[in-house]
Amino acid sequence: MRPSLEPQFAPSAEAPAPLEWIVAPAPVPYEAGLAFMQARADAIAAGRAGECVWLLEHPPLYTAGTSADRAELVDPDRFPIHVAGRGGRYTYHGPGQRVAYVMLDLNRRGRDVRAFVAALEDWLIATLAALGVAGERRDGAVGIFVDEAKIASIGIRVRRWVTFHGVSLNVNPDLDHFSGIVPCGLHGTPVTSLEALGAEAEMTCVDAALRASFAQVFGLGGTA
Repeated sequence: MRPSLEPQFAPSAEAPAPLEWIVAPAPVPYEAGLAFMQARADAIAAGRAGECVWLLEHPPLYTAGTSADRAELVDPDRFPIHVAGRGGRYTYHGPGQRVAYVMLDLNRRGRDVRAFVAALEDWLIATLAALGVAGERRDGAVGIFVDEAKIASIGIRVRRWVTFHGVSLNVNPDLDHFSGIVPCGLHGTPVTSLEALGAEAEMTCVDAALRASFAQVFGLGGTA
């Protein structure tokens, strides 16, 4: 198990506007999600908007990160494929998976991307613990695992020191949908979900755990 990276992510010493939490009531098309994130990140960098965490689901699709290897796209005709612009390789998004797009201003927080990624890992681990699941890091891989199976992914982009993209947590998706890719380039690594583990899989309960754990890890509350 890989320990949290140092230095730890620290809340801003300034007093920014309250963090905004948005929960999408229906699956969001990927292009619309990407456009929103890019616009919000630009507005944060320009001082026109506050920081934001956006909780949503997408229709079934695959995304290609900046390190995507075409050989890891096993079934290219199964679902739409989108170039994401985030770090990482191929991943799946779809109903039953909670995606959390995190738009924070690292100009206020030391401009430490490694510490930010470690904080995202800590956030997911704390959320899983609140739901009765022991998640952990794995050497040489980004994301969170339960035993040998991956349950959550991380892929970010930073522009003008504002973050976007974020994390995805498998709540109760169709796990067979992952078989069209080699998820995150991890050959032979199974995927799992809260439902498959017999844990809490009601999305509103998962959202509540995400929000409470976020406040613990990042020191940020926010508005609904």
